[in-house]
Amino acid sequence: MNEQFIQFPQISPIVFEIGPIALRWYGLMYLAGFAFAYWLGMRRAKNSNGVWTTEQVDNLIYTGFWGVVLGGRIGDVFFYSFDRFLADPLYLFRIWEGGMSFHGGLIGVIVAMIWVSYRQKRSFWQTADFIAPLVPFGLGMGRIGNFINDELWGRVTDVPWAVLFPSGGYLPRHPSQLYEAFLEGVVLLLILNWFIKKPRPTGSVAGLFLIGYGTFRFIVEYFREIDPNVNTTADLITRGQLLSLPMIIGGILIMVWAYKVNKMK
Repeated sequence: MNEQFIQFPQISPIVFEIGPIALRWYGLMYLAGFAFAYWLGMRRAKNSNGVWTTEQVDNLIYTGFWGVVLGGRIGDVFFYSFDRFLADPLYLFRIWEGGMSFHGGLIGVIVAMIWVSYRQKRSFWQTADFIAPLVPFGLGMGRIGNFINDELWGRVTDVPWAVLFPSGGYLPRHPSQLYEAFLEGVVLLLILNWFIKKPRPTGSVAGLFLIGYGTFRFIVEYFREIDPNVNTTADLITRGQLLSLPMIIGGILIMVWAYKVNKMK
């Protein structure tokens, strides 16, 4: 029966090793995401008529990098693996084992944006609108990293494209990591970069990002495997959906506020 489904390819989590130094696929995906954000940010800075300089964007990307890494790791441990952290506090620092929370990373980036906005003497929403379209590609790369690492797979299914993941008990499962890579990494990227082609009210781009990501994540949660350790009773709603709902609601409120209060850019 399982022969009709896709066998997960045996991929080493390590791209290459040089002595004690190893480059892992998960890290490579993050590097690709930040490289793309840097390239797109620099391109937009050069076309901003002096609103942004390449030096300011360089500082923003660098600070945002640390916000993502620190916030994403701390968020994953405290939102999803707190029991493991209590049993083994050093787990927090073993980032090479995987485990990065988007919602934690978002909090880290928000803190980074507040700091950069203060230093550059610009409004937080101006910074948020600039950085939002740079993010989706990295999100997609991160989900591909999840797929390669054989983690965060989907629920058991009989769809023809179901994948037999080794760590998933070789049961046919949704490749939910790829669903997220497509929605968060491709569709959201296209939506945001189409949206900014015309002048928009300050804050509206950030609001649209929150709505888009929150909605896509909420939908894909129906295909991701439920973790009984972190989800609500009767599995009516997952932890990921609980964390995404405030993003959707907040994004809607921000866009309403932006179009009612702020003038066009």
